[in-house]
Amino acid sequence: MTHWVPVTVVALYLVVLFGVTWWARRLTEKGGGGMVGYLLAGRGLPGWIAAALLAGLAVGGASTIGVAERAYTVGFSAGWYNAAWAAGAFIVAAAAARRYRRYEITTLPELFERHYSVTARVLGVIGQLIIQVVITSLQYVAGGAILSSLMPELFSFRTGMLVTVVVFVAITLIGGFWAAGLTNVINVAVIYLGIVLGAVLTVGELGGLGALRAQLPEVHPGFDLWAVGPGLIAAWFLVMISTCHSTQAVIQIGFAAKDESHATRAYLLGGLLILPVGFISAIFGMAAAIMHPGIVPAEALPRVVLGLSPLAAGIILAGLWAADVSTASALLLGSATLVSSDIVKRFWAPNLSPAQDQRLCRIAVAVLSVITFGLALTVQGILKALLIGLTLTTAYTLIVLATMFAPSLCRKSSATWTLATTMLALAAWLVMPAEWRFLPHPIYAAWIVSLVTFFAIPVFDKRRIEVSA
Repeated sequence: MTHWVPVTVVALYLVVLFGVTWWARRLTEKGGGGMVGYLLAGRGLPGWIAAALLAGLAVGGASTIGVAERAYTVGFSAGWYNAAWAAGAFIVAAAAARRYRRYEITTLPELFERHYSVTARVLGVIGQLIIQVVITSLQYVAGGAILSSLMPELFSFRTGMLVTVVVFVAITLIGGFWAAGLTNVINVAVIYLGIVLGAVLTVGELGGLGALRAQLPEVHPGFDLWAVGPGLIAAWFLVMISTCHSTQAVIQIGFAAKDESHATRAYLLGGLLILPVGFISAIFGMAAAIMHPGIVPAEALPRVVLGLSPLAAGIILAGLWAADVSTASALLLGSATLVSSDIVKRFWAPNLSPAQDQRLCRIAVAVLSVITFGLALTVQGILKALLIGLTLTTAYTLIVLATMFAPSLCRKSSATWTLATTMLALAAWLVMPAEWRFLPHPIYAAWIVSLVTFFAIPVFDKRRIEVSA
């Protein structure tokens, strides 16, 4: 492929991103500087920017390349992964967004200490950092895979990963949450342009959707919406609904919204933006099953893109990379918020000036970027850890929703013990021989343990929590 065309497209995309990022610094300062200005956009994000931030966070490598990989064998039903993400956003919009914004907090563990204990806050930070650091590391891996697959003349896997890290860490360091929000408006537009253009050109090359269906291998499920299996689809919905209610990077968007109405609007519009991406990406996997039989499924989307014109490939490459960068920036900011607010400021330096506060946030971003890059270099074990990490959100979701809607059921030790037992259950699942696992997915085990623990605690602990919000 003539590599200068896609390189030019990606370079122009980067110029726009950094221009917007530099301009976003002014908005950060207007937001009061310090942690709230840098990590929460001064609590002034309009709903449409917050929606783009949510969509950019959700639509990453797993939602595009990962869905196409699965669609190579299970067809259109792989798109349910993004539908599950959208469902989680819709439920947050309907049930929790207003309350999140009303609490005026910075992190989820802060809520745990307010109503439960310091121990609950510490456990909350540990679990949240595990979840977000692992997912952030996977974005580096996806970025390296995208650049090395589509421009092998210029990038190896590791150099592609390094370039990805440098770009999104620079955006995060310079502009903070405002930069993440504004650049994600561009990213979401580029994502849609890339995947829609690629899907239309690919389907056209095959002769239309009817021809695509007719040319699929006989055993391929094609457009069967249930081919991936109802059990796995249900597990995706459970995981993503839990993730949307209790992962720092997701709910921080609600904390940063201008007001309660803008917070609700952000999750509703964000869900609508997330919903179609998986099903569009599945088209690439199905097309690859026709065009490139016998390949490693992970190569499905890159192989299809490589067959298109250089200009189209460049636009699609920018879209895929935009998906990756948008996810990583939001995750890194969420992790930096946890480190700054729940560890450093809570236990060691509570009285920082706004300038020191912002410096601390940037140092946290820089340190976390090094840690996550090191973890990304050991990718073999990360995918299993990602599954465990996302499943861990069950305990957080249960505690948060009970605190909001059923505080009479909550006791002072509810958060500590529910988090601890769920973490132990997931650790046991990780080391357990496969033949001992009688449930199809760890999310089911996590919910069972979380619920049993939560409802058993009032038998032993009679101290009710106090909730004024």
